[in-house]
Amino acid sequence: MTTFRISEAAALLGVSADTVRRWVDGGRLPASRDEHGRRLVPAAELAVFVRDAARRESAAEPGEPRFSSARNRMRGIVTDVRRDGVMAQVEIQAGPFRVISLMSREAADELGLEPGVVADAVVKSTNVVVELPE
Repeated sequence: MTTFRISEAAALLGVSADTVRRWVDGGRLPASRDEHGRRLVPAAELAVFVRDAARRESAAEPGEPRFSSARNRMRGIVTDVRRDGVMAQVEIQAGPFRVISLMSREAADELGLEPGVVADAVVKSTNVVVELPE
């Protein structure tokens, strides 16, 4: 069974190792110890934890139904907006992920997108490339 050390789980989730330790200590994330006393998080359990956390985060606020077929939502902070006459390029840092969106300048203006604004990057794609790290 594949396992991750606390530091590896933290890197995958884009949080600090201390945060993962608190989740383990609080019983939110299961872990065991290896022969050297290091905590190990089972990969399957980490996947369930991340999936459930993402579902909770993307759930609509009470009284605000969210109807969308897009399932890939990442909350982040706008770090850059470049506008020209017609188009805008918006960069969002969502945890460890940098997401860039091209949209009309009108849409960027209507949304009030500027560096420092918290926004959701919502991705729907018909083509997703999956690669394994080296």
